[in-house]
Amino acid sequence: MTEQLIGKPTRRKEGVGKVTGACKYIDDDLVPGCLHGVTVRSKCARGRIKKIEFSGNLPWDEFVIVTAKDIPGSNVVALILEDQPYLADEFINHPDEAVVLLAHADKYLLELAREAVIIHVDELPGVFTIDDSLAKKDIVWGKDNVFKSIEIDKGNVDSVWSSAYKVIEGTFTTGAQEQLYIEPNGVTAWFEGDVVNVKGSLQCPYYVHKALKKLFDKDADHIRVIQAETGGGFGGKEEYPSVISGHAALLAMKAKKPVKIIYDRAEDMECTTKRHPSKTILKTAVDKNGKLLAQDIKFYLDGGAYATLSAVVLSRGAIHSAGPYDCPNVRIRAKALATNTPPHGAFRGFGAPQSIFGLENHLDEVAEAIGLAPDEFRRRNFIKKGASTATSQVIREDVDMEQILDRALKVSDYKALHAKYSNQDPKSRIRRGIGFATFMHGAGFTGSGERMLASRVAVEAGTNGIVHILSSSTEIGQGTNTIFCQLAADALELPFEQFEVAQPDTAKVPDSGPTVASRTVMVVGRLVQNSCLDLKKKLQESGLLSASYSASDFTKACKAYVERYGTLRGDAEYIQPPEVNWDDVKYYGDAYATYAWATYVAEVSVDLDTYYVTVENFVAVQEAGHIVNPILAAGQIEGGVAQAIGYAVYENCVYKNGHLTNGRMTNYIVPTTVDTPPIKVEFIEKDAPYGPGRGAKGIGELPMDGGAPAIANALRQALGKTIASIPTLPEVIFKYCQRMS
Repeated sequence: MTEQLIGKPTRRKEGVGKVTGACKYIDDDLVPGCLHGVTVRSKCARGRIKKIEFSGNLPWDEFVIVTAKDIPGSNVVALILEDQPYLADEFINHPDEAVVLLAHADKYLLELAREAVIIHVDELPGVFTIDDSLAKKDIVWGKDNVFKSIEIDKGNVDSVWSSAYKVIEGTFTTGAQEQLYIEPNGVTAWFEGDVVNVKGSLQCPYYVHKALKKLFDKDADHIRVIQAETGGGFGGKEEYPSVISGHAALLAMKAKKPVKIIYDRAEDMECTTKRHPSKTILKTAVDKNGKLLAQDIKFYLDGGAYATLSAVVLSRGAIHSAGPYDCPNVRIRAKALATNTPPHGAFRGFGAPQSIFGLENHLDEVAEAIGLAPDEFRRRNFIKKGASTATSQVIREDVDMEQILDRALKVSDYKALHAKYSNQDPKSRIRRGIGFATFMHGAGFTGSGERMLASRVAVEAGTNGIVHILSSSTEIGQGTNTIFCQLAADALELPFEQFEVAQPDTAKVPDSGPTVASRTVMVVGRLVQNSCLDLKKKLQESGLLSASYSASDFTKACKAYVERYGTLRGDAEYIQPPEVNWDDVKYYGDAYATYAWATYVAEVSVDLDTYYVTVENFVAVQEAGHIVNPILAAGQIEGGVAQAIGYAVYENCVYKNGHLTNGRMTNYIVPTTVDTPPIKVEFIEKDAPYGPGRGAKGIGELPMDGGAPAIANALRQALGKTIASIPTLPEVIFKYCQRMS
């Protein structure tokens, strides 16, 4: 028997390569004869293209030039609604729309050429806010500016209002947020015969593969997508690499040479997807004992100019908008709306941070209105086993939100600090507060998503006994390769060092689904284990491996099997548990196979001279099944909390006529180590039925959800007023303070 690895802080598989600089990212990949590529973009938010002018004293005959007319297949990015063109042909719908592609060996001359291309446009009025889009100030998409509408109903909300003890209403808004991964988007494309090859910094190789098939009108065997070492994603490299990959591949097709496109930080920030801005309107009815009677929730997202993943983000946000509470009557109406900004898209949390921000702020208001402490109000309404969510999903697991809340309040010393800050000197220029948020996050794709994906994983063992894990799930800094090797080692009872994860390459690995949705460990990790068990079964059925074996026995068995039969491979495909049922039309049933549950507590201070908010301390307590690697799991929580602090306090996307005007790290401010408080992370481990190991759930998105509302609720105590909008920049706090005086 080998050492038990599940639950241990095993060293990172890629750690040495990253620390020593041996890992090669896409811009480190020097391809002989490779040209540089750039994108020429529109300047106006909306209009009709009249003509394209190639001006200036430049040798235009030396440049590779691609416009929409050069596209061999469909000029549409294949995703969901398929409304976004690779290159605008007639209409401009946002101020950073791609219109022309250029390539040249001299990247400095290429930049001069990019500036010399003039796109003449007849401008049309643009729409730039959720409210204007809802009001149909102008119709900029479809018939009504609506990408997606969702209706969720449980019980009868309208039967409650007249008899309720209290009815409380509130409106909350959140801004856009930049993913700000360390490495900007970048790809290299080349042709081998008639096969399109793309290698890049990306999260989801098979998303790009699907998109390129349609762009070039080729079958799967003529498209190959390889993930390079990737310096972070957070959702920002989920759908957008399909765009930049298509651009590079179109240039490579016309140039008949490899082409590399690497965005600088400004282009990456200005032109790629962000977190959706949101507006949440809540109306809540309670009885005199503080029990929830009804929740009426309107949830709106600004989707930008094209649909991208807005429908899915809206789905997650809507499902999470009612929180981890037992309420008999719930109505949720949600819409993703078109505006004339660059499309918004995937970002860690996927809509839940927006809706949870509104809900958890609102519930502190509700608690105050009926004279209950925020924690007591939530205790009276927590969902438990046997109760149902807003989608009428009956909770089958043993949920104990009270235990999680109690632990978080104890670790943070919430009671004592709350009492202390309730009695602070009103003349003090430093105001302090403490607040919390209780929430959950679904693991895996929504509803029937995992069933439709039918994800696959394989493992192959060679004559040396090394087991290679074949999966399209990508390592983007979160520790996937390490976790997969731990799970495989546990399944085969072999040393950690005997496993390697193959580079995601659509020509070599099966489609395991995208690296998104808190699904990598819970869903794909389980498939890793199952494929290992399939491989072991083949060895044992062949008579080459006994029930009890050592690492050397396993190696001998692999060698004999390969010599006798050829490839030794184990396979696994996702099969949805029969008890998980979801109605995609009615949004009814099991929205997720399972949830992770959490309470986050934030302690803040506000300087009334500078109006600057500081997060002083933070506690994050969560139940996410059994933890596979505690160091990596804690790192996920700490990183997510830091991003949530940025979302709540610092990060402000400033738009003018749809264009991001602060697309630099000098004027888009994120928290540094100096701005990040001590973060105390604790896990309460419980059995989870669907995950690998001893039952692991997904945690990648969870920590993004609770930080902003916990901070806002702490600010509520510090300032005596609900903070209904983030980010809480000094000028925002100043306005709140002016209204208080």
